[in-house]
Amino acid sequence: MTSGSPTLDRSSRPLRIGITCYPTYGGSGVVATELGIELAARGHDIHFITSSQPFRLTGREHNIHFHQVEVFHYPLFEHPPYDLALATRMAEVAEFYALDLLHVHYAIPHSVSAYLAKQMLAARGITLPFITTLHGTDITLVGLDRSYLPITRFGIEVSDGVTAISEHLRERTRNAFKIDTPIEVIRNFVNCDVYKRKPELVAEMRPLYAQPAEALLVHLSNFRPVKRVADVVQVFARVAAATPARLMLIGDGPDRSTAEYLARKLGVADRIHFLGKQDNVNELLPCADLMLMPSEMESFGLAALEAMACGVPAVATRVGGVPELIHDGLDGCLFEIGEVDAMAHAAIQLLTQPERLEEMARAARKTAQDHFCANTIIGIYEAYYRQILVQKG
Repeated sequence: MTSGSPTLDRSSRPLRIGITCYPTYGGSGVVATELGIELAARGHDIHFITSSQPFRLTGREHNIHFHQVEVFHYPLFEHPPYDLALATRMAEVAEFYALDLLHVHYAIPHSVSAYLAKQMLAARGITLPFITTLHGTDITLVGLDRSYLPITRFGIEVSDGVTAISEHLRERTRNAFKIDTPIEVIRNFVNCDVYKRKPELVAEMRPLYAQPAEALLVHLSNFRPVKRVADVVQVFARVAAATPARLMLIGDGPDRSTAEYLARKLGVADRIHFLGKQDNVNELLPCADLMLMPSEMESFGLAALEAMACGVPAVATRVGGVPELIHDGLDGCLFEIGEVDAMAHAAIQLLTQPERLEEMARAARKTAQDHFCANTIIGIYEAYYRQILVQKG
């Protein structure tokens, strides 16, 4: 990369990778952070370049470094120029630590900032390829805003490599932006050794949220409108009217107050645990019997995958990339958006038929193990990194 960089073949040696993501609660940040953790465990040197430390990092992981992007406030700027500060920090970190490449998650503004960093370094004879991973709302919401569409298309087209988390998202990107840029589908993943049912832990934690005779349902999201948290409460109210049950709501966001109001209105507030943001999701999910995910759009459905790995099938909507994850009637149940009665009926049927629920729980775990475990997906990312480095090297 530079005249002082090690000359060891990049096709075999550990890589030095910069990762940029939104560090707050949300699927893209979770995936980017977990990817960095898994890559570091394989010996790669990982540098997170973000506005704050990603929430799933402890700061004690081996081979992981955090570089904060500082944005200074000047009276001249009505809005602090984060994208420019990010580009500057990317270039600084890449040069100082001789990074092999950048991997940015979410197209806006990260891909454009990475391109600026790449050009800044190129002016000094330093090569810095970058890969953009598309996660969903960067394409389906932000990117299709007319004011952002041209710059989003540009960020995708100038990336040295582009990945999408589902076939659905790849096709939607190509159609929406009218581009023929190669897009590699690398699906989301879960660490199947971390996300799994541990009977002794479940025996300890489940009584905190439900009595032995009660079913326990769970929902995990950032409580944005697209997640339709009100539908979660509606489904649960119907379930609770038919069989003893409780609900864990994990996460926080703009629609939490809506969910709280509706829970009171429907008379189930005392049966719902509003847990807020949690770091120990892998310990909470296995306590549940069913996951509720009635989203209006999911480019993949990471929350459902994490639950499935824990042996918790999902009652979800047939949207976006979800059918690439959940096989209706085998390892979960799929419905159209807003079919609250049908989702509640399916949940009740499963909860009152323990053998059928257990069969679906085993199938959910098997799907996660066979197709979405980190051991498989991380290797695909490694191969893709090296492919890009060879092409741009």
